[in-house]
Amino acid sequence: MLNPMRPSRSTRPSTSLWPSPSSRPRSRRGPVGRVALVAVLASTLALAGCSDAADSDAPGSTGSSESAAPSPAPTPTWAAVKGPPRIVPAVRDFRPADGQGWRPSKGARVVVPAGEKSTVADEARLMARDLGGLPTVWGEQTVRPGDIEVKLTGKGDDPNNAPADGTADEAYTLTARGTRLTLTAPTDAGVFYGTRTVKQAVRTAGGLPEGTIEDRPDRPQRGMMLDNARKPFSAAWIEGRLRELGDLKLNQFQLHFSDDQGFRIQSDTHPEIVSADHLTKAQVRHLLRVAASLHITVIPEIDSPGHLGAVLNKHQDLQLRNAQGGTVRGAIDISNPKSGPLIDQLMREFAELFTSVDWHLGGDEYQALMSSSPDTTYPQLARAARDKYGPNGTIEDLATGWLNDREKTVRDKGKKRIEAWNDGFFSGGEVSPDKDRTVAYWTGKEMGANDPAQFLREGRTVLNFNDEYLYYVLGEPNDFTYPTGERIYRSWTPRVLRGTAPVGVPRNQTGPDRVPGARFAIWCDLADSQTTEQVAAGIRLPLAALAQKTWDPRTPAMSWQDFKALAQRAG
Repeated sequence: MLNPMRPSRSTRPSTSLWPSPSSRPRSRRGPVGRVALVAVLASTLALAGCSDAADSDAPGSTGSSESAAPSPAPTPTWAAVKGPPRIVPAVRDFRPADGQGWRPSKGARVVVPAGEKSTVADEARLMARDLGGLPTVWGEQTVRPGDIEVKLTGKGDDPNNAPADGTADEAYTLTARGTRLTLTAPTDAGVFYGTRTVKQAVRTAGGLPEGTIEDRPDRPQRGMMLDNARKPFSAAWIEGRLRELGDLKLNQFQLHFSDDQGFRIQSDTHPEIVSADHLTKAQVRHLLRVAASLHITVIPEIDSPGHLGAVLNKHQDLQLRNAQGGTVRGAIDISNPKSGPLIDQLMREFAELFTSVDWHLGGDEYQALMSSSPDTTYPQLARAARDKYGPNGTIEDLATGWLNDREKTVRDKGKKRIEAWNDGFFSGGEVSPDKDRTVAYWTGKEMGANDPAQFLREGRTVLNFNDEYLYYVLGEPNDFTYPTGERIYRSWTPRVLRGTAPVGVPRNQTGPDRVPGARFAIWCDLADSQTTEQVAAGIRLPLAALAQKTWDPRTPAMSWQDFKALAQRAG
């Protein structure tokens, strides 16, 4: 059950990232970022005695940018790139070598060998654009001095966006040798992360030092959650955040679009529940395409059986009422036989819109379970529980059965990785939560709080949303304070699931298989406390710190001040 003192999810905040992005397709930079990168490139090309690089491969082109045999290219001459790569998140392993390293220069190209164009075409073009418009060439090409060669070492990503078992598919290798740069990876996701490293290295140091980078994330799930229900965020704002997540190598975006204050996506089955300020399905499809191009999984959340106020405003016959006939805001009457079909209809509709295999059921803060005497206060729920589960049936059983039924609905629509908030899990009753459901652990402050260690001992997967570090709640209600990047960077790890100490189970039970990662949550409890621009600025460094701590399990080598300066320069 939940803590009455904890902010209702109608007070959770929403936050934004860094400067707003360009409207140019697939550009991961805002206008300031482009200016800075152009300056870096101009300086680099001047060192090489070259004029500006030309873009001979326009976005969307499918053919080689060179129809004739390539002319010989002179060996570039530039000042050697010194020191280890300075990237956010930091690379896991760098083996230096003697040499000049690599910088973007006149005549440089992005080269993709024959047979790999269709798999990594988007990633190759993106890197070419990020580096000031280098030409991209395909097929049997001689790799010339100054070029970047992109090669796959294994099969590409699952086109159905199935969840990865680990992080091997996100690994990549970058080798700077003899004025050439080679990027290899087993999948296009790994190629993409390699391109992010190249982009940042050019911004921060003008290029990459001589040697080899071997890199991969520690945790397979890394991302953020946005409460778009209490405070509407525009499609352009969300797209900007997606692009910034991509640059930080974060790979998940959870969208909480239904709550008491609003239902923020167009619905064809129930248009009456949709708020005036909402995203159209066309806008959502565009965002899904952007996310896919950045290797980001979008996870929808329709929270139930609580936080349904916007839906129940138009279906008041399904509103939960107490013994005195008073209504309970946002709570649906799970004893009413009409309640499940309504929510199932919405879930089926949006399961078709959101194409990933992921779904978040919600399940938190059901007001009937926050009462000091649930059976007395809500006698209709107590009767329904006994009717369904026998004389020992409880309202907790009824709520557990509700989520199990909703899970079956989305599994029937092809969803395979299902999660719910930790206060929606109840044990020891007549019915148990589905054994494969992931625990999205955000708090340990609710009444009868479940220890995350117990979930791990039960064999469950537990995703870290620790509200002590990872909850950005607008207006800071209920003793919340805005999280800082410094605090995350210094003292949080994925093993710190509740409070400020690592969970009390053996380390092998809190590795990537059992605690697959974390999300930074933006809740808009007091929606007018910050503008969307303030939210974007406020979450910038916390997200950078989260990216570092989920990518590399070691204690960061850089001081916080150096990391902060690097994150500001790299972004």
